[in-house]
This record gives sequence, structure tokens and C-alpha cells, in this order.
Amino acid sequence: MRWRLAVAMGLAALAASGGTAQTYDDRPVKAVAPNYGFNYERRVVQIPMRDGTKLHTVILTPKGASDAPILLTRTPYNAEGLTTNRKSGDLGTSLYGYDNATDVIVDGGYIRVIQDIRGKYGSGGTFVMNRALVGTAENPTKVDDATDCYDTIDWLVKNLKESNGKVGILGISYDGYEPLAALVNPHPALKVSVPMNPMVDGWMGDDWFHNGAFRQMGMDYIWEQEATRDNSLPWVSSSDDVYDLYMRAGSAGELGKRMGLDQIGFWKSILAHPAYDKFWQDRAMDAYLAKLPLKVPVMLVHSLWDQEDSYGALATYRALEPKDANNDMVYLSMGPWHHGQEIENADTLGQMRWGQDTGTWWRKNVLAPFLAHYLKDAPMDVAPVTAFESGTNEWRRFQSWPKDTGEGDRLYLKPGGTLGLDAAASGEETADYVSDPAHPVLFRNRPVQAVGYDDNPWPNWLADDQRAVSSRPDVLTFTSEVLSQPLKISGRPMVKLTASTSGTDSDWVVKLIDVWPDQVPGRPGFGGYQFAVGMDIFRGRYRESFSEPKALTPNAPLLYNFALPAANYVFLPGHRIMVQVQSSWFPLYDRNPQSFVSNIFLTKPADYRKATQRVWVSGANESYIALPVVK
Repeated sequence: MRWRLAVAMGLAALAASGGTAQTYDDRPVKAVAPNYGFNYERRVVQIPMRDGTKLHTVILTPKGASDAPILLTRTPYNAEGLTTNRKSGDLGTSLYGYDNATDVIVDGGYIRVIQDIRGKYGSGGTFVMNRALVGTAENPTKVDDATDCYDTIDWLVKNLKESNGKVGILGISYDGYEPLAALVNPHPALKVSVPMNPMVDGWMGDDWFHNGAFRQMGMDYIWEQEATRDNSLPWVSSSDDVYDLYMRAGSAGELGKRMGLDQIGFWKSILAHPAYDKFWQDRAMDAYLAKLPLKVPVMLVHSLWDQEDSYGALATYRALEPKDANNDMVYLSMGPWHHGQEIENADTLGQMRWGQDTGTWWRKNVLAPFLAHYLKDAPMDVAPVTAFESGTNEWRRFQSWPKDTGEGDRLYLKPGGTLGLDAAASGEETADYVSDPAHPVLFRNRPVQAVGYDDNPWPNWLADDQRAVSSRPDVLTFTSEVLSQPLKISGRPMVKLTASTSGTDSDWVVKLIDVWPDQVPGRPGFGGYQFAVGMDIFRGRYRESFSEPKALTPNAPLLYNFALPAANYVFLPGHRIMVQVQSSWFPLYDRNPQSFVSNIFLTKPADYRKATQRVWVSGANESYIALPVVK
């Protein structure tokens, strides 16, 4: 009883004195991080947009900075996480990770600004995937990524006294889309834009579709990006081998229902818009920018083996380059990289070896002087186009990248599985196979791991050895003689495939492959490696119109005309060239039922049917690839 009386008396005395009782907790109410010994200052602000929404923004300013340019990145990937120091007071330790070309930023003395886009992490407002621009049918508001970028830059140049008033914006993938949005109505302080591997047109050839075929292995991204503001609710697969996950569900639409995607706005939009209608056209940033004046210098950065956004950078280059009358506003960089590898050490791509760190070389010799020129008035010697030439493994300088003509040296698919630059002498022949949706052709060997697993194989899958499928009976393989002279290509190979199906719909996958010699000195086991220079898919129902799908006429030879990803490549003497043709690429892409249905997302099990596929390899309808050969 005595202790109770003592406690009561103590509390009464404390109350009488106006004090506050000590909470039983050793932690402070809010800890203030020390910055002793730091060589930068970290500042977090909420920048107001024109509609009152505030966007969470992290500003990293080098200590003692004066008259410094600003490098801005706008991201849905957590500004706090991208600017957290690694138990060190050095600025470089706060810039490790996605989207930070750390060496360029630190050595250049830039003020680094990273901002959560509206609706993500610390920012207010709502999130819409690749929000359509103001004035389009899909955006009834008065704000978009372009207005948010303008308002952000306006605040930065007015409030950062250490700045010289010049701003550059750069980013990769979704963050690479933001530098393109910034060009719509650029702020006068925006002096340079660097979109790296940007999302540009999600239907034609970036994240969501390729020529109408749905990339279903992006479904987990849609869930995690939209289900919560902070990506805190993960997509949980019930299978270590996601082949089983997708196959057991049947259609992508059924899998989406099972995994809860029917709660997600963007998924509902995908289900409602399987064709290239106004929903997708309003989001095609290349087409939008093609209509606007070019006011800001741009460096587009493209990875030649980009497993996610292989379309966008070059599509934007084709849209902007004609506006560059003096050839000094639109720049293009192309490296032998997977998605985003340009900010890493990049001496290899899967099993391929380049003999040099291409990422560091590019950042030092191209990105750094380019930024310094436009943001610090430094001289530079950067060509309008800088492209790595795989095969010879050398960097090349161009005044412009070759225009797509749809023509080139014809690489003919020929009878007997042969391939050559001369047409077959025989009459009309076909090469046939049976495509069975119950046994689809894989895009990589099983087990197919989900994107993001430990030792993630996803970044390098475009460089995988294609021998895994080359002997399947439902894959046509055409191989050239051994080359005696080098063959160099620069541009997009164009597929001219004449084929028929016994069904009423079909997918066509075409691969252009470099076959290495049977033995490679110093690399035991590498001999015969089948390295894909470029490969892509085309959904047959869109042969006549991307916006209006149409059933195919069974057993009729029809021409399928589409581009493979751009290449800057030399097939070396001693190598052979190969072309493969198949009708599924699973589970990367959803299966075509091979019978025409109104919406493939809603395909029922009975709709999946075998089909006999025929490819014309001689005669008037012979198939070929038009190669952009450099003489």
C-alpha cells in the first residue's frame, strides 16, 4: 500500500506543477536523424500542384553547392527508398539503386530531386497508370503528368537558392515516360530531357501488348502498382513455376479474376480495350509529341535487348527527329543492354560478353558531357546518334539512325529448313507444323520463375540460348550456310511472312538468330549458341487493322508484315544466321485460342484448338525478312 500511496502523491505533485508524466518508452516521439559529417543536405518537401494536390519530394543538395543545376526524376517507385543513405554521410550512398546514374550525378555536382508522382507513396492525389493527357477523352481533369512536371520545376527554381535555374529531367521505364510528358508544355527552366527505356505505347510494343498479343507476365506489376499507394500488398503466386499458374487458369482474364485484379481500374481498362482503340491511342506519347513543336533538347536512350520496353525510345525518335532541322536537338543512344542496364556495370548480357564495361563508358563519354553541356554550358563532343555495334563490339557514331523503309536485302525462308539471300528455285512449297495451345512453346526453360525472384533471370531472357526450342516439331527452323564474310545490319528487320492457319486466329512469333560456331575458343560449352538478335510476336486478328480485329480465313495464305526490334549488329564469318517461326510464346504472352473469339481475355477452355500452320517458303508467296544491311 505504501508504494501505491507514493506513486499517487508523485503524480499529484507532477500535475500540480504542470508537468507531463514520462511514457514508458525509451524512444523519442519523433527521431531527428543526425547529419554530422554528411557532404550533402537532405530536404523533404510537399510541393503544391495547381489543383492543390501536394507531391512528396526529396531534395539532395551537395554541401556548399552554388549555381548548381537540378536533375529531376519523377517516379512511382518510392522517392524515400531511392534516396536513403547506406549508413554513410556520402551523397553517393544515397543514390544507389534504380534510376540513379550515381557517378554522373555526384561527379557533376547536381542537385538531385526525386518526387513521388501523384497517388504514389508520400504524394497526394489519385494514381492512374500512364495517365492520359489533359484534353484527351480519357482525362476529364485539368492535371496530368505534364502539368505536374511543370508545377514541380516552377517551385524548384523559385525555392532552391543553390540552383542556377536550369533543370534536367531523366528516368528509366515509367520514370522514362515522365521526361516525355515534360515535353508537352515544357517549363522555360527545363533545358534537357533524358528518357531512358521509356514506356511510350503500351499496346504497340512496350509493357502491356506487342502487336496485339498480351504480355501476361506483367499482371503482377499491375496488381502491386495499383492495389495500394505504397506497393505494400504483394502479388503472391501459388506456384514456383509460373507456367503452372498461367496454364491452370486458362485465359489471362480468368487468372486476373482469381488473383483479385478485377478490383483494379487499369486491369478493367485492359479487359475492355483489347484492341488499339482510342484508350490506347490517347496514351501513345510518340504520336502525341509528333504533333507538338520541339522546344527542349532530348537524348533518347534505348537498350538493344530491352525485355520490357523495346518499342518506345525508337518510336519517339522517329516522331521527333524530323523536327530537328539543324540536327542538334534530338539525340539517340543505343547500348547492348537489358532494361535499365545503362546505369550499371555492363560488360555482359546473360552469356554474351562485350569485352568492355559498356554502361560506364556510355555514362562517362555520352551522358555526362551531354548533361553538362545543356545544364552547365560545358563543351561536348557527342554525336547525334551513339550506338554500340554488337559483333565487332565497338561504339559507333552516326549523324542519324536509318529510317525504316520496309525494304532491304531479302533473307529468304527456303525449303528444307534452309535460309539465304537468294530466292528458292523450286515452285510453290510450304513448311508446316501443328500448333497446340495445350502444349505451348516456352519463352524460356522451365521452371519459369516469377519476375523479381532471387537470382532473377528476367532481365536477360532475350539473350537466352534458343536451342531450347529449335528442335520442337511446332517450331520451324531455317539456317544459312556458314558465313564467309561479315554481314552488318543497322535498323529494324521487317518480317514478310506469308502463312496460313486451319483456324480462324493465330499468333506468329519470328526470331532472327546468330548461331555461333560449333566451338568457341576459351568458352567450352558455348559452341553453337543461338543468340537472338531480334524477335517479336504478331497477333493475326490484327493483320488488317489494329483497332478492328477480324477472323482469319482458314487455310488461306495471308501476308503478315511487322517489324522486329532494332539491331546494330554484325554477323561474323564462321557464324550462321537462323530464323525461327512459331505460334506461341508462353507464359510471357497469353495463348491464342486459334479460333476467333470476340475478346481473348474471356476465352473459354473449349475455344482453345489445335491448328495446322503453313509458311510459304518458295514461289510467288515466299516468306522473307527484309534486312537493313549496311554495305
